[in-house]
Amino acid sequence: MARTLEQERAAIETEARKLEERRRSLADREREQAIQTIEKAGLLKLEPGQLARLVGRIKFLGIAEVEKRLTA
Repeated sequence: MARTLEQERAAIETEARKLEERRRSLADREREQAIQTIEKAGLLKLEPGQLARLVGRIKFLGIAEVEKRLTA
């Protein structure tokens, strides 16, 4: 624990910066994993227009509805 209020405030700021960096790193890793999943599913092999239409349809219907229709 810091001896003064200023030291404590500085320590908290340092921890906050480290935490924010960890959050950014995690978001980057999650994004990369999502791209790899899409690539493994073969969706990146689609023509750009075809992929755009598919993504647009998913956005229109919503994830829950798409999952429901795919499992039916």
